[in-house]
Amino acid sequence: MLELIKTLCNIDGVSGGEAHVREKIISLIDGFCEYSVDPLGNLICFKKGRKTANKKVMFAAHMDEVGFIVTGIDSDGYLKLGAVGGILDSALQSRVLRKGGLKCVLGGKTWHLVLGGDEKKEYIKLDSLYGDIGAKSKEEAEKHVSAGDLFAFDVETVDFGADSLCGKALDDRAGCAIMIDMIRSGLEYDAYFAFTVCEEVGLRGAGPAAFGVRPDVAVVLESTTAADICGSEGAKRVTVQGDGVAVSFADKATIYDRGLFALVCETAEKNGIKYQVKTAIAGGNDSGAIHKAAAGVKTTALSVPARYIHTSQSTVRKSDVLASRALAEAVLSAVQ
Repeated sequence: MLELIKTLCNIDGVSGGEAHVREKIISLIDGFCEYSVDPLGNLICFKKGRKTANKKVMFAAHMDEVGFIVTGIDSDGYLKLGAVGGILDSALQSRVLRKGGLKCVLGGKTWHLVLGGDEKKEYIKLDSLYGDIGAKSKEEAEKHVSAGDLFAFDVETVDFGADSLCGKALDDRAGCAIMIDMIRSGLEYDAYFAFTVCEEVGLRGAGPAAFGVRPDVAVVLESTTAADICGSEGAKRVTVQGDGVAVSFADKATIYDRGLFALVCETAEKNGIKYQVKTAIAGGNDSGAIHKAAAGVKTTALSVPARYIHTSQSTVRKSDVLASRALAEAVLSAVQ
């Protein structure tokens, strides 16, 4: 499963362009479950368990990643780019992007040419940068790029340190890999799995996916902020890498079902699974759309702590991923 995360991360799937990720997932689950693709591009799967479930449980993880979209090309062949999803400005300057085999450098004024004052504050914002694909003119650039084309960070996800992975799209290919592993293994109870689209641009795929499945309970498998870095203490760390899977009681998009939150924590303790409670009401995930779908869905989120999330180089601990995988399957049994 851990090697699978690297494979999935190294496929580009910016929001609205998840097709290659979906195709890879289908190739891995074909023969292990029933599946279909809905009109938005969500991949919906049903896995038969050893026992018929009393409650319909849906696991969800999103296939998309943050990235960039071409909004125009100037007369000199430089690209104007917009952000797809929330990307930190500090992650931009001089980064290399890719669209298939085409490379693009995010360029702008170098520091020693920035005059100061307001310009110094603005120089690394995306609207002050440009995409350089090595073209000499608009006509040359248009042979390779059109408005609406998507670019991803040009990064390979690799092993990092003794127990970590480093790279792009760990949010949320780690969750996708967990669900693939569950589908390919034997489960105690029947379960549904939704590999969703367009989470990074407003949770757009998850609501329709949940409306189609109509689950009684949803478990969102995600990545979330780990701010356990220099200068951050106590609750401001949000989650801590190595302390296990993070369980949320609330974020900016969801107030999680209190009974389900308690059950998840109890299940982790009962099964000796390392977990932590997320200490900030921040961010959001597909739970925000799922819990409001149809007549309402009891929802919980299990998240892998990720440092430097929404940049070209985030990191996760392998042990936290395995804890999330173990708790997800334990919760499937606990809610029956």
